[in-house]
Amino acid sequence: MVEQLTAADQRKRRDLRRMKLVASGFLVAATLVFFGTHFLEGAWVGYVRAAAEAGMVGALADWFAVTALFRRPLGLPIPHTAIIPTRKNMFGQTLGDFVGVNFLSEEVVKDKLRRAGIAQRVGAWVLVPENADRITSELANVVRGAVTVLRDEDVQAVIEHAIVKRVVDQPWGPPLGKLLEQVLTDGAHHKLVDLMCDRAYDWVRDNYQKVMLVVTDRAPSWSPKFVDAMLADKVYAELVDFAWAVKTDVNHPMRQAIDQFLIEFSGDMQNDPATMERAELVKSQMINHPDVRRLIDSAWGTAKKMLLDAASDPSSELRVRVRDGLITFGTRLTEDDELRAKVDGWLEGAAAYVVNNYRAEITTLITDTVERWDAEETSRKIELQVGRDLQFIRINGTVVGALAGVLIYTVAQLVF
Repeated sequence: MVEQLTAADQRKRRDLRRMKLVASGFLVAATLVFFGTHFLEGAWVGYVRAAAEAGMVGALADWFAVTALFRRPLGLPIPHTAIIPTRKNMFGQTLGDFVGVNFLSEEVVKDKLRRAGIAQRVGAWVLVPENADRITSELANVVRGAVTVLRDEDVQAVIEHAIVKRVVDQPWGPPLGKLLEQVLTDGAHHKLVDLMCDRAYDWVRDNYQKVMLVVTDRAPSWSPKFVDAMLADKVYAELVDFAWAVKTDVNHPMRQAIDQFLIEFSGDMQNDPATMERAELVKSQMINHPDVRRLIDSAWGTAKKMLLDAASDPSSELRVRVRDGLITFGTRLTEDDELRAKVDGWLEGAAAYVVNNYRAEITTLITDTVERWDAEETSRKIELQVGRDLQFIRINGTVVGALAGVLIYTVAQLVF
């Protein structure tokens, strides 16, 4: 497979080749000077020859050292050469251990997060309206994606089995009785009773003819019509007076009877088996009613359409509330020291949990990745990154060797 190089890698390769030529040029220059001095005479020739000779040795030694890192010099199977290709896995293991000990320790991670002040930065970023809009838009995309991916039949099955089944399996009598008892204790039912009394009075007042019809229809056939009419008028007047008394007197016996009935009924729903059984029968009839079944079957479709419409419309109530909530949360993070400290503490605790429980898995990512690398390709990539700088070792070896050669030759001339 042809190795793919980026533009930066290609530039590094050109620089590496150029530096190799420069370093090799120093070696060639030292070699030419060394052999050239054999044809010259004079006291200074010895110093030049010594410098050239030592420079050649230094250049060759450093060439061998640099080359041995990446490959075998001249292809010879010399021990302890081609260090990177042959010991790649050990380097990966060492790197993983180094990262695990020095970068993934609980103390290091907590200290880094504490000094970073993430909660403060997040709060300052989120409270900017443009950033809150961006987050809201991304959340809307996530919602749309999730809702679209979900299979309707699967979600409907969850609704029916996990929600509807739980509602059906739960007895309705005791909780409804408890709720009714609480309503009666708080007196919240009085407004409903008032409304019923008002409507009852209005109906009696406005339905004189119906009351007359009921009385005359129930009267004996032998009863005179004027007697029936007088009796109907009397019944109607009594009904109106009774309805008015119930409406205006909060302590009317009828109201007290209603309260007493409701209190007894709430107790029966919690304790009377017959009443609880009737409540279960009503529940079953209601759940199995065709309209209710259609509502349950269409619940997910309706909810799905509402979610998609709200997520797609930037001005929807859902997105506006999310955006405003984010801005409010960002403001609190920047102004509330206690909340900010709490959020930072959560982040530090979460990071500490991850490094304490998954440090080995994280470092294994490094070692496994290095093990999967091809040895020769790895060597070439590393050389591409650091090879140019290593060529200066060869150049320095030539120069330092030459200076050392001159120094040694000078000392030898002075001593001997």
